[in-house]
Order: sequence, then C-alpha cells, then structure tokens
Amino acid sequence: MPYGHQAWGHGWSPYPAPAPVNGLAIASLVLGLLCFLPVVGLLLGIFALRQIGERGERGKGMAVAGMVLSGIGTAVFALALLGGGAFGFWEEAGERAREAGGNGATFSVDTGECFDTRGGSLEGTAYDVDTVSCEGEHEAEVFATFEMADGAYPGDGAVVDAADDKCYTLQYSYAMDSWAIPDDVDVYYFTPTRDSWGLGDREISCLFGNVDEKGSLTGSLRQDPTTLDADQLVYLEAAQVLNRAMDAAPEEPYVEDDLPGHKRWATRVSAALTEQAGMLRGHEWPADARKPVAAIVEDLEAAQEEWAAAAKTSDPDTFYEHYGAALDLTDGKKTVAARKALGLATTPPASYEDGGEDGDGGDGGGSGSGGGDSGEGGGIQV
Repeated sequence: MPYGHQAWGHGWSPYPAPAPVNGLAIASLVLGLLCFLPVVGLLLGIFALRQIGERGERGKGMAVAGMVLSGIGTAVFALALLGGGAFGFWEEAGERAREAGGNGATFSVDTGECFDTRGGSLEGTAYDVDTVSCEGEHEAEVFATFEMADGAYPGDGAVVDAADDKCYTLQYSYAMDSWAIPDDVDVYYFTPTRDSWGLGDREISCLFGNVDEKGSLTGSLRQDPTTLDADQLVYLEAAQVLNRAMDAAPEEPYVEDDLPGHKRWATRVSAALTEQAGMLRGHEWPADARKPVAAIVEDLEAAQEEWAAAAKTSDPDTFYEHYGAALDLTDGKKTVAARKALGLATTPPASYEDGGEDGDGGDGGGSGSGGGDSGEGGGIQV
C-alpha cells in the first residue's frame, strides 16, 4: 500500500516564529545613518534597548548602531555650536579691532585733528572717532601725542598720571598763547587700555575739550609757529621762558617750610627774567609795539633784581617782600597794550584772576601756591 503521510497541521509550526523587530531600534538606526535629529536618534536607541530587554524583541544591533551614529552626530552638532560661538566671538573682536583702526590695531589721532566721539563724551572708552573740520563745531582738538615706554602694562593709574603730567605741559607748545584758550576748555586725553596695550598700543593723545559735556569747540586753538607771525612767536616764546621757571616752584608752598628750595627757585626765576628781557630787547618790533614792549622789558629787569635779592636772603619774611614786589612788576595786565599791538588775545583768562600762571610776566605760582594744578580734565581709554 502506498506510504502515506500525515499532512502538516495548521495549528503549529515545526520552528518557533521569529520575534518582531523593535520599531524604535529601526528609527534610531535610520536617524543615525541620516545624521538627522541625532539627539532624538540617541534617545530612541536607549528606549529601544529597554523595550527589547522587556519584550524579547529583535533589533538590539540596530539600536546600538543607531545610538553610536547618533552620538557621533550629537558630538559633531555640539562642536559646530561651540565653533560657531567661538567664530562669533572672534568675528566680534575682529570687528571691534577694525572699528578701532583696522588690521587689528587700535586707532590713533594726529596732532591738529579735530573730531567728534561716537559716544558724545570725552570720558569712558572709545573705539573710534569721526574726524571733522576744525573750523566748525567739534568735541575735541588734538594738540600733542607721545609714546609710553615699552614693558608690562603699568596700570590704569600710572597711565593716567603720565597723561596728566605731560599733556598739561605739552599744551603750551601747541597753544602758545594761554590767554586765547577759552575758560571752558580743559585738557583731556586718549590713553591705552590693558587690552590695547597687549596689541602694542603705547600712544597717549592730548586733547582740548569743553568742560561741559554738552558743550563744544568752534575753530582751532592752534597757535604755534605754523599759525603765528614772527613778532607774535618771539613774544610768546619769551613769555614761556618765565612761565616755565614759575612752574618749577617748590612742592612746599610756604617759604618758611623750605627756604633753601625757594631760594634755588628764586635764582632760576631771576635767570629766566634775564633771558626773557634779552629776547624782547633783541627783536625788531613793529612801530606800534615798540613802546609797550619796552615798558615790559623795564618791568622785567626790575623784577629780576627783586628775585635775585630773594635768592640771597636768609629771612622768610624778607623773601616774601621781594616776591610780592616782583609779582607786582610782572603783572600780566601790564602786557595788554603790547598784546593788542601784536594782534594777540587781550583778555586775561579766569585763572589769572585766581592766582594762576597765565601772565606774560609770570603772574602766580610759587610761594603760597605750590607747584600748580593740573586742572580737571579727563581721559578716554582706547
């Protein structure tokens, strides 16, 4: 009889049916391969492994592969963000450097330039200025620049002190006639910051600016060999000889506290008066200036004798007597006629009335006033 066989039934299989593949594992692998939403792919891989363990599903390899690929994608994405932030930082730094003069260097201003600041103030920090004509309104005029010595950054205080000390002296080389400087004008300056110092910035720029933040300057304050005629130049150079000597007054304001120092100072002032009188006497003045200049010379020579006597005295009271007589002889108001004949300013500045040092004969300074005041100017860091 033919061999028969039992047909396979339909209620069971000779081998167990394969477990289904976990859907999250598939999604994790796909996202990892496409580098799309890598963080999501990484999380899906983690959840997939948990479900696979609980349900006995397949797809562990896909989940692990998706996690690895998504992890790599996440790391790349994070680096891109950090790189973009760093790029933005350096781009901003570069932009600030370009605004401050270009090519990574701080900006600078030149002697004789007039400008407006971007912030509208001569205090604080500046990254650039707008150069304008000195003929119209402007915030500041540059009258000198100088370099600080190389080395480590000396600190904000030391930089400001250097600017304060030197700028107040340099102003008289640019604006030789101190009477022509308006009373509302003072000295300001650009100074390096610690950061710009690291870029090689050592320059300090000395500026004239209005003491009123809302005020401005109009016209140039420059009065030097480039703008003065020969007569004006000789007159002002002679006046500065004495003013420099007056500025060298002892730190002790009272004679009785430092008589030897005041006597040395009196000797210097006496010599300066001799030099000043010689400069004025040796110049050929215009006809209308000869008489008033001759009167100044006569007073200067009389004042020289008083200072010489003060230098020889051993009594403070006697020193004061000679000192007072000398100041009366060199009262700046006596120079108005000569100034008018030479076309110079004829109104003494307010500081003259306050015992300042703006008289052409050297009014002020010295005993009772110390070594002078540096004013109330300020500065901008660049």
